Amino acid sequence: MKALLQRVTKASVTVDGKKVAEIGPGLVALVGVARDDSESDVQYLVDKTINLRIFSDSAGKFNLSLVDIGGELLAVSQFTLLADTRKGRRPSFTGAALPDRAEALFDSFVQRARAARLKVLTGCFQQHMLVEIHNDGPVTVLLDSRVREIPRRAA
Repeated sequence: MKALLQRVTKASVTVDGKKVAEIGPGLVALVGVARDDSESDVQYLVDKTINLRIFSDSAGKFNLSLVDIGGELLAVSQFTLLADTRKGRRPSFTGAALPDRAEALFDSFVQRARAARLKVLTGCFQQHMLVEIHNDGPVTVLLDSRVREIPRRAA
């Protein structure tokens, strides 16, 4: 499971000309679900997403999390994060979960984030969306649940 996080001053999702979600300061999480993902992947990504210290404190240091600032979260399903571009010119999406499974795990991501008492809004699953993001910084971080077991290299 992957999540591309963008720190934002505001963001919104529009579907068929209608704004379906809008947040103020916080994070946009573009979330991609892989075929073999499970609830443990969801829990890992939610914990990282809401607790990652990528907001500045009064000294300008990245010491605050989404929870610390009481920020908002806009979660958008994004199967294209699972694109395999190693061969050819057309990305392959065979590593992405099938829609029913992806939607269930995406919904679990949203529910777990809401359990942290955050305002969490979403785009519309399997719909063409216009996502407007006012990236703050810009700060963009890629999370991947598969790398949690890989030890960091010593310098």
